[in-house]
Amino acid sequence: MKTIRKLIIFTFIITLFIANIPKKAEASFGVSAASAVLIEQKSGRVLYEKEAYTKRRIASITKIMTAILAIESGKMDQTVTVSENAARTEGSSVYLKPGQKIKLEDLVYGLMLRSGNDTAVAIAEYVGGSVEGFAYLMNQKAKEIGMLNTHFANPHGLDDHENHYSTAYDMAILTRYAMQNKTYQKIAGTKVHRAPNPNEDWDYVWKNKNRLLTKYKYATGGKTGFTKRAKRTLVTTASKGDMDLIAVTLNAPDDWNDHISMYDYGFKNYDMAEVIEKGNLDIVKNKYYKKNQLYIKKEILYPVTSKEMGLFTVKYKLNKPEKKWIQSKKTEHVAGRAIVFLDDRAVEETPIFYQNTPVKKKGFIDFMKDIFLSIMGVKLNG
Repeated sequence: MKTIRKLIIFTFIITLFIANIPKKAEASFGVSAASAVLIEQKSGRVLYEKEAYTKRRIASITKIMTAILAIESGKMDQTVTVSENAARTEGSSVYLKPGQKIKLEDLVYGLMLRSGNDTAVAIAEYVGGSVEGFAYLMNQKAKEIGMLNTHFANPHGLDDHENHYSTAYDMAILTRYAMQNKTYQKIAGTKVHRAPNPNEDWDYVWKNKNRLLTKYKYATGGKTGFTKRAKRTLVTTASKGDMDLIAVTLNAPDDWNDHISMYDYGFKNYDMAEVIEKGNLDIVKNKYYKKNQLYIKKEILYPVTSKEMGLFTVKYKLNKPEKKWIQSKKTEHVAGRAIVFLDDRAVEETPIFYQNTPVKKKGFIDFMKDIFLSIMGVKLNG
């Protein structure tokens, strides 16, 4: 009888122990990639990562940098004469011919949609003067935007240099930067592009190799890549509601499904919270500024889980107004900054502006509109 009683007690204890084992976080889903990262576009917050800061070969996702430098050159409407060096580039190609004349804009479409290595070299020679000169521009831009673990040696990502590498996180930083450019957004998200071909009776018709644009309904753009040493690499972007996400995988046998899994996780578990709304800023305890003289131009949205919603705090750092500010009637001045903290960690900040003439307050209609939008969930989407 004692043995049975001990057995019952032991079983009960084991049951309680199992019941109280913490469940794995939903982010414990697996990805095939050696390196992966998911970030939110507006804030840059990392929502998921796996070996995201490990340096690896990146193959043709290199061309994101090539594309944005071409776009920022201001020469997209200019005509490029294709060199023999560009036409002879190995690997994926749009089959350019030596001496062929083609708009830089069309070269960028061929670069992004068909991953043309010949277009990459033609772009590099035209924008940078040479492949080496263009590589210098690539590394200069990488340093400028905070890609700390990246080095570019060519404009296409072929395995012809040992010192050509990046990380999943750095490629997400690059894509976040590029996606702020409307022209890049348009090209990266184009499914089919037609370009004139002066050497033939037919036009080029390029279909985007990024299968996620048709495979996943929230996909908005990206770039594919593959070499024997880098294996499959992929960068994509996706948007749902107010949330814009960027996914990167390096050396991923099942990259399409990796990206879908990461996006599904991000959209399911995070919402965009409006922490600070733009407009008048009423800070009660302040001896320097009058009511409605302080305002913020841009709202702050930040991705959070439901458990994090109550963890936000905002601190206002204000400067003492200068005499010339007070004498000026309409000129605005930066009066300080609003800093957003999530669980006591600073995550975002925005300038606070001052104008001597009080900013017009919202009327009753604007007030009712804000209430309606809040009820409808417009300020909390994802």
